[in-house]
Amino acid sequence: MPGTDPLEAARTVAGELPGLPHLPELPGRGVGADMIGRAAALLVDLATELVPSGYRVTARAGREHRRGVDLLRTDLDALEEALDTTRPEWVKLQVAGPWTLCAGVELRNGHRVLSDRGARREFADSLAEGLVAHVDEVARRTGARVTVQLDEPSLPSVLAGALPTPSGFGTVAAVEEQEAEQVLRGVIERLPEPVIVHCCAPKAPIALLRNAGARALALDLRMIGTHTAALDAIGETWDAGIPVLLGLVPSRRNTDEPERTLRELGRPAVELADRVGFARERLAELVLPTPSCGLAGATPEWARRAMALSRDLGKAFVEPPASWSAQD
Repeated sequence: MPGTDPLEAARTVAGELPGLPHLPELPGRGVGADMIGRAAALLVDLATELVPSGYRVTARAGREHRRGVDLLRTDLDALEEALDTTRPEWVKLQVAGPWTLCAGVELRNGHRVLSDRGARREFADSLAEGLVAHVDEVARRTGARVTVQLDEPSLPSVLAGALPTPSGFGTVAAVEEQEAEQVLRGVIERLPEPVIVHCCAPKAPIALLRNAGARALALDLRMIGTHTAALDAIGETWDAGIPVLLGLVPSRRNTDEPERTLRELGRPAVELADRVGFARERLAELVLPTPSCGLAGATPEWARRAMALSRDLGKAFVEPPASWSAQD
């Protein structure tokens, strides 16, 4: 989310998304509040520091690592206060998944953690242990059941061997899909409640995420594409009863155009259901509308509006307009 005030962000989330509030992330606060720094703050018996090229493993926690820990605690304090009167049944947390974390942190020699098979297993185990403790604390302080969303925007590049080495002249060797699935499953199985896995990058490995044990997927509709393999993967996901949190509401508003109606926002999901052969009436159980990726770059006003539109669109799927139910 945009901004730097955790209490304001938490109150916005509690007000606009009372059915599934989440712990807001405010990367605008800088180091330690970004995706990698926030995940690194959860690691157990592993520490990082910030160097010119990014986060790097170190023997002792650096100032930036400690700042990430402090920011996370502050955010949780704010969420607890914001939810004090509402006490929702569920709360959602987001954190970089093991592959995105390993792609975004360096070993002491400057190479990515991703480049060392043993190191990436160690990081995945440490992240899982830290997440379990984090979930326990959030559950205790909010009285809610806690679902975790693992963010894996780097996973397609990990599988493709597309991430550069420190020299920039080569790339880190591709990770085999079997190992990627096993490591991700190892984290998912440690968590007590159903896990969401989010990938907003092109060519998201939908089947891999599903097979790793994700009970819901989070995808940007614009990144899914219309090629047969992607549509088949969505169809198989829905056939398995796995819903998709689908980025349908723009994360930034084009002020040169009028705001889209709910029907216009929901139309791409309707068309997706048509392409894969699912009844439009099933969108209420198959799709949870969300803002698309990049909400941190929005204005605070639009961030609030985007969440409200997502909520209203979800309600519209439950009781769809007649024009959505009829065949065009």
